[in-house]
Amino acid sequence: MAQTIAVLDFGSQYTQVIARRIRECQVYSKIYHFTTPAGRLREDGVIGIILSGGPSSVFARHAPLPDRDIFELSVPVLGICYGLQIMGYLLDGRVSRSAHREYGHGTLTVRNPGRLFANLPRKLRVWNSHGDRLIKLPPGFQATGTTENSEFAAIEDRARKFYGIQFHPEVFHTERGIDVYRNFLFGVCGADASWTMKEFIAHAVRDIRAAVGRGRVILGLSGGVDSSVAAALIHQAVGRQLTCVFVDNGLLRGGERRTVIDLYKKHFHIDLRVVDATALFLRRLKGVTDPEHKRKIIGRTFITVFEKSLKSIGHADFLAQGTLYPDVIESVAIGNNPAALIKSHHNVGGLPARMKLRLLEPLRALFKDEVRAVGTRLGLPREVVWRQPFPGPGLGVRVLGEITREKLDILRVADAILHAEMLGSGWYWKVWQSFCVFLPVKSVGVVGDERNYAWVIAVRVVESTDAMTADWTRLPYDLLQRISSRITNEVRGVSRVVFDVSSKPPATIEWE
Repeated sequence: MAQTIAVLDFGSQYTQVIARRIRECQVYSKIYHFTTPAGRLREDGVIGIILSGGPSSVFARHAPLPDRDIFELSVPVLGICYGLQIMGYLLDGRVSRSAHREYGHGTLTVRNPGRLFANLPRKLRVWNSHGDRLIKLPPGFQATGTTENSEFAAIEDRARKFYGIQFHPEVFHTERGIDVYRNFLFGVCGADASWTMKEFIAHAVRDIRAAVGRGRVILGLSGGVDSSVAAALIHQAVGRQLTCVFVDNGLLRGGERRTVIDLYKKHFHIDLRVVDATALFLRRLKGVTDPEHKRKIIGRTFITVFEKSLKSIGHADFLAQGTLYPDVIESVAIGNNPAALIKSHHNVGGLPARMKLRLLEPLRALFKDEVRAVGTRLGLPREVVWRQPFPGPGLGVRVLGEITREKLDILRVADAILHAEMLGSGWYWKVWQSFCVFLPVKSVGVVGDERNYAWVIAVRVVESTDAMTADWTRLPYDLLQRISSRITNEVRGVSRVVFDVSSKPPATIEWE
């Protein structure tokens, strides 16, 4: 790319979000391991460097530290949280352990706007997550902002274009965080807004053709946004060399199988094979309650079904998947990233050695809103492109505890009611995700003057742009009342409905 912002990854769970925020400003970003030599960054023509946060401390025995020569490249540098502490530590400032960890909302008071806070309010609500703090400025720096617990919450060396902030502007919870990035990208680095999905599609099609050659591709089509866009993108690149397989694992929403067949086989004329593996999945999941164990069983069974599908399809060279950035960052360490595992995803982590297929993941570098933009440019209908996300393990991670047919049936009916009410009210298109969760607890209710001891359904509705951070949606009370009333009255076996008001972080969007 002509212009690249390098994000040095020190293990933060927010590293991918930083990269996404940069792309949101239509500037190309690339994530590098924190040990990347300055010479490599120079060769790649980076016009700015961002030092991510991270779980470590500069005082740790094996603290992740960058090549010191990055500060000699004559390009702007922005340190975020741990990145600020690295700048202080390496540039002869002083860092100290805080008396207590500062986590959550805080108020940044801007003392001197400079370029980083140009045209922003003098007080901003920000999100903190750190245990150390800067207590002495490096030579050449001045403080530009303070918080309740830090007099050096924002610093700058204007001459060298070095900036540091103790808070996280990339997360949803920070007020005007995207404007902080815009000021750094355009006001400091002089970037151009030239990164677009049109350009991504051109690169992706070329890369897919080069990788696949004359080979055949098999893709697991779920009907969701990710697999649908992956199918459309690969089909544009290699056409009839693509075969899609839809696996009914018994963990799908009501009517899902028929919807997928009608749309893709009849409307788009894609080579689609349907496999009913319900009995196999439910048999392997019987008695399993641990969420990680469930995910792994579903993932392994998914691979088993694909292996058997190959016999009817014939020879194939690639297994295509709609893997996205959030899947990867929550599942595995990217490029030896020291980030901790949050949860595994069924489509992340590679294939067993016995399976003679290579992975093809054309969307692996994108976030959900970028995927939707790609789908729109490829001509997919709104109902597909803007469909709410559905987890790869399906209802398997929305039935807490042991999975049974009875619980799945109850959850499907409840979820169909929620879906109908969200669509009817227009709220379906306004939120990121809305779904029901089957809780493994019973609650006393009253039906027809009789005691009703039955299950509890949780309703989860969130707002987000990339699934890395999210906030619960403030639905109108009358809509919540209709949803609750319909579920408790129409779904046999349910006595109570609760509404989840947790944000991400600290919670995740899915319950398992």
